[in-house]
Amino acid sequence: MCGIIGLHLRDPDMQGQLGELMAEMLQGIVGRGPDSAGVAVYGDRKRCPEGFSAVSLLHAQPGVGAAVAERLPGTGAVEEDRVGDTMVLTAQASPEVLSTAVAAAVPEAKVVGLGEDMIVYKGVGNPLDLAEAYRLRDASGWQGIAHTRMATESAINAEGCHPFSVGVGVSLVHNGSFSNHATIRRELQRKGVTFDSQNDTEVGARYVANRLSEGDDLETALIALGEEFDGFYTLLVTTENGFAVVRDEIACKPAIVAEHPRWVAMASEFQALAKLPGIDEARLFEPEPGRVYAWKR
Repeated sequence: MCGIIGLHLRDPDMQGQLGELMAEMLQGIVGRGPDSAGVAVYGDRKRCPEGFSAVSLLHAQPGVGAAVAERLPGTGAVEEDRVGDTMVLTAQASPEVLSTAVAAAVPEAKVVGLGEDMIVYKGVGNPLDLAEAYRLRDASGWQGIAHTRMATESAINAEGCHPFSVGVGVSLVHNGSFSNHATIRRELQRKGVTFDSQNDTEVGARYVANRLSEGDDLETALIALGEEFDGFYTLLVTTENGFAVVRDEIACKPAIVAEHPRWVAMASEFQALAKLPGIDEARLFEPEPGRVYAWKR
């Protein structure tokens, strides 16, 4: 019953509108998931300046930026932005270097987002209230996704919120369930992959991130997921250069895509798309079962 929205802007002139458009879209899926909500925003250079990386954390206390900075000599200050359950740190370092410093400085914190132009926010509560806390309407950038959750198989907490972002710049949101997630979790653990929650969606996210790290492109990784995972699902996956949608072979979970020369959007409900500029000129379609639809920046 969860809700998904995603917006990929093809027209750079629209990047200042990203947050406003996403906030309007979010209102169309609130009824599908009242428990919690998460957002990933790509390309907001006020939140993550050019040449910087951002890491989103849960269970991090104020002042962690200074502790992380001590492990990043020569990079300058590490900026903190606390938004509800999420602490965002930005620093002039690569994502890998920043995440290593975070692990050393605050091992109790959980990394829920890491990238050079991506910021993730996750929290429990009414999605519209959380959107205000995330300052979603003020966001700019070239791409964003959001998820409203109705929990069915794991706890209602920030760790269980979507998106699951477990690779650099990679985020995944999910409506549905994977019936064989425990088996695939064990297979990934044997390969050295670690997990932060019991959520089945995290298994899908870690599977995709692992495939990408092994050299797959996003479309190939999602084709492989469809061959390995059982269940009923709609997935939206974003990277720092792409946007992809896939449904299982039964396709009982709702999804609609709108493709316009200036943008591509996806949602669980048409009402989430209805106010997008030029929607009457867009190509609207329901994704076919088992087919991956992918767009690149």
